[in-house]
Amino acid sequence: MERISNILNNKVFKEYLRRNEIAERERMFCKHNLNHSIDVARIAYILNLENNCGYDKELIYAAALIHDITKWRQYEEGIPHHISAAEIADSILASCKFNVKEIEMCKNAITKHRKLEDENDSFANLLYKADKLSRLCFLCEAKDICNWSQEKMNEKLVY
Repeated sequence: MERISNILNNKVFKEYLRRNEIAERERMFCKHNLNHSIDVARIAYILNLENNCGYDKELIYAAALIHDITKWRQYEEGIPHHISAAEIADSILASCKFNVKEIEMCKNAITKHRKLEDENDSFANLLYKADKLSRLCFLCEAKDICNWSQEKMNEKLVY
């Protein structure tokens, strides 16, 4: 998975990951760090295999790694992270040798990972579901004051 290694070593990606860490240092809710993104990627890939979706592993990992990378901008500038992450995905993915179709698929899924808009959009749906399943709301100490709606909260371990 050379292209995924390229993302992980991309200077902008690494800087934005660092900025997320700084912005969320005191955050009591779920964090938007590399561990979360890798959890999302792994869950999405499992769902991909279990449901015979046929998506390329690198495509899944690329979308998952980038989906929350600009959360810091949401805190600092008020720009919704699903919008700004899709915008930065162009340059990161292009520099890591993803083609135009792959970049558009990732950008679409990233844009839609906050709210499921179309259940027929299977790649976006995959990222959306994996993002929600990655959160262990049932174990979270901040669950009672979390602003996530009840339908988004992951109340049980899905296996």
